Amino acid sequence: MDRKKLGIDAFTKGYNCCQSVVFAFKNDLPLDENTLLDLSVGFGAGFARTRNICGTVSAMGIVTGLLTKKTGDVKKDKDESYKLLQDLINQFIDENSTIICGELLKNLKVSTTPISEERTKEYYKVRPCAKFVEDSIEILEKYLIENGLINE
Repeated sequence: MDRKKLGIDAFTKGYNCCQSVVFAFKNDLPLDENTLLDLSVGFGAGFARTRNICGTVSAMGIVTGLLTKKTGDVKKDKDESYKLLQDLINQFIDENSTIICGELLKNLKVSTTPISEERTKEYYKVRPCAKFVEDSIEILEKYLIENGLINE
């Protein structure tokens, strides 16, 4: 299964960055496709288009939260989740220097209005977001496969 292709296809169909990464793992996750897309819609463009944490990074939290085993010990489960996500985030930072959407898109004039931009050929030509979608999918996929949480 080509998860990167699933994610990029979703992005080019108009889904936001978070939705696209979550969608890439749709066959591995315990929720149906529509629920996954609904769950992740608000996290795009740096959370509701505020240009804060990149939606692809937020997607890492959603995907790992749905796939990692829980012990039932609330503190232990939170701490383990935080450690895992910090490790994944650091990999994203190593690749892209930051997790902040506005900084990732610093060379573009990006808006924080709640109205998303039309997805045109020009939009896709200048938007580096597809790379961030791919990076996050690759980071997640590697971790999840190495830890036996998904198959290749």
